[in-house]
Amino acid sequence: MSETEAVGDGKLTTLSVGEVKSLYDKNDVVLIDVRTPAEYALEHIGGALLAPMSGFDPARLPTQTEERPIVLYCGSGMRSRKMAEKYLAAGFAKIAHMAGGFGAWKQAGNGFLGTDPATGASVPRP
Repeated sequence: MSETEAVGDGKLTTLSVGEVKSLYDKNDVVLIDVRTPAEYALEHIGGALLAPMSGFDPARLPTQTEERPIVLYCGSGMRSRKMAEKYLAAGFAKIAHMAGGFGAWKQAGNGFLGTDPATGASVPRP
């Protein structure tokens, strides 16, 4: 169940994995992975964009709409929350992040793209 809190002058929404999955299945979300490029290359949610924490620039993120909100995620939810706070501090009104991060996404049995170590190709994982 989502939880919204005031952070500075903005609003930070924490979404559950189930809520993010529902938006994802309807193509109603822009997922942004804030992990390192190496973590992303190893495995990530299909269609997610990469905006690593090390060079995170809120001004470079896509424009979000009411119909397609931006949801940040990382490995556990800690880095994505920090980057969401940075986004709000940059003057944006609202942002969301996924509770539990990619670890919770995988634990829930949701699909993702992983790297085949033999070929280096991205392959779907259960």
